[in-house]
Amino acid sequence: MNLNRALILLLAVPVLSGCGEKKHAKARIPAPPPTVTAGQQPPTEPSSHDTGGDITTDDKYKDAKVLFTQTGMASWYGPPYHNRKAANGEVFDMNALTAAHRTLPLNSIVRVTNLKTDHSTIVRITDRGPFVPDRLIDLSKAAAIAVDVWRPGTARVRLDVLETPPSIAEGGRWCVQIGGIKNEEVATELKGRLVRRYKTAKVLQFASPVGDYWIRIRVVNDDKDKAEQLAAENTTPEGNIFVVRLD
Repeated sequence: MNLNRALILLLAVPVLSGCGEKKHAKARIPAPPPTVTAGQQPPTEPSSHDTGGDITTDDKYKDAKVLFTQTGMASWYGPPYHNRKAANGEVFDMNALTAAHRTLPLNSIVRVTNLKTDHSTIVRITDRGPFVPDRLIDLSKAAAIAVDVWRPGTARVRLDVLETPPSIAEGGRWCVQIGGIKNEEVATELKGRLVRRYKTAKVLQFASPVGDYWIRIRVVNDDKDKAEQLAAENTTPEGNIFVVRLD
């Protein structure tokens, strides 16, 4: 009797332990990136705006009249400016098709074409920059991906201005911007000199998201000619001097 009872208990143990065992989900291992052989270009970053071939994002501007054309170097920007306020008051989204330009009216519509690859995209000017002397336009990350600027960092492009809220040639509000200055004391000293020299101007010193310092000088009536004159008659120990449109 006792022997039969012991056999029954032994047979029940694996059944009970099986019912209490945890089932572990298998981890999904992503596929390895595609192999790039010597001489091949690396694969481009996928984009929700990429429609293949010549990338134009808005058929509305397909046959639009070109108001103004510029040619020069494009670069791109993302972090640490992502989710910060842009010059037009909107929050900058590096995944939207926007760009920064120093002198085009804010909210202008521009077609950007990479002169090497012939890829193009439509962007809206929402910010000011780039503040590098040999650069024409700073693209958002999404726009840079669309026109093959993201990986190399810079590329020669053509800008076709298709729409501007105010006139390009007339009016506007203008200022002078000096920077980036690495040393805060140097920036403060330069600001003091400018305040003493231009008593009717508004001189503002501020830090950028990347930690350098900038000085903005707003002349009387934000006049373009006065801003250009001020820029021409000054030098800076660090950084560069730019005439920038405010509106």
